[in-house]
Amino acid sequence: MKSQVDNALPRSIILQALTGHVPDRTPVWMMRQAGRYLPEYRALRAKAGDFLSLCYNPDYATEVTLQPIRRFNFDAAILFSDILVVPHALGMGLTFEAGEGPRLDPMKNINDLNRLSRTLDTARTGPVFEAVAKIRASLPAETALLGFCGAPWTVATYMIAGRGTPDQAPARLASMMDPAFFDALLDRLVEVSADYLLGQLEAGADAVQIFDSWSGVLDPESFVRCTIRPISRLVGLVRAKRPEARIIAFPKGATLAGLTRLVEASGVDAVGLDWTADRPAVRRAVGGKVALQGNLDPLALIAGGASLDAAIDALLADLRGAAHIFNLGHGIRPETPIAHVEQMLRRVRGY
Repeated sequence: MKSQVDNALPRSIILQALTGHVPDRTPVWMMRQAGRYLPEYRALRAKAGDFLSLCYNPDYATEVTLQPIRRFNFDAAILFSDILVVPHALGMGLTFEAGEGPRLDPMKNINDLNRLSRTLDTARTGPVFEAVAKIRASLPAETALLGFCGAPWTVATYMIAGRGTPDQAPARLASMMDPAFFDALLDRLVEVSADYLLGQLEAGADAVQIFDSWSGVLDPESFVRCTIRPISRLVGLVRAKRPEARIIAFPKGATLAGLTRLVEASGVDAVGLDWTADRPAVRRAVGGKVALQGNLDPLALIAGGASLDAAIDALLADLRGAAHIFNLGHGIRPETPIAHVEQMLRRVRGY
């Protein structure tokens, strides 16, 4: 990880951390920071009528993205969208059922894959890129704008099952029973996800995050096949056109060995840690190679009080002096009290 000299540092302290520099204070943002725990989000969601209308309306997506910045002054905004925009833009039907999550038509074999487009429909991605440009224009220079995509493995699990399942068994079975189809699906997702991230970067995103929310269900060999190799290829395709691109990978549930191999193979600038990660061990293994992001337990944010303060202090002590971006170990939960988010920010910023 290359550090820059002080006079060349970006104004954003998150981007400073992504170069390997240790900022003067710990930068902070939260996964799902624009969402259902905020009353202003719930009001706009009701006005939009449905979740996809919220995602595909550039003005609505911009407003939702900016809401937590206005309220909390986080050091980064993250584009409001969804990882399943990619399969939707390939031609898959997509709906979101209230209280049940996304629904797609399950993909069973290579014939189903061949019926999809090989490129992303600009009618789907265009509004997302327009929102990125609008958001970047609305943010101060010191606030980073993060784009994102789902990792090929995680997106494939939803495409194959048609929904989230407890251990993503349908996708795991497909990888064993029909490897040619499964590998072709991963390859397709690598290629179009690279285009999707490049579109966000070109529209004004300062960095991008790759969410591998289901990497934790994979055995070590499958982790190499389904997480490390696709993410490494995806990063390579993005960097081939934008060598300066700053990229964060979040392999939720990864073991220390898996996380270390991912860092070494992919060349990402940072890795997100879920709340189960052994921070001192991760720091020893990869802290000198990449920035570390995370990893407060989202339940600690619900609990609040002295236990929240203690969890934050322990986290910051473990990563003191490292290139660290404070975040949760997964997305903020809808039932989280706003007062506890305010408590967290006071603690982090006053540490």
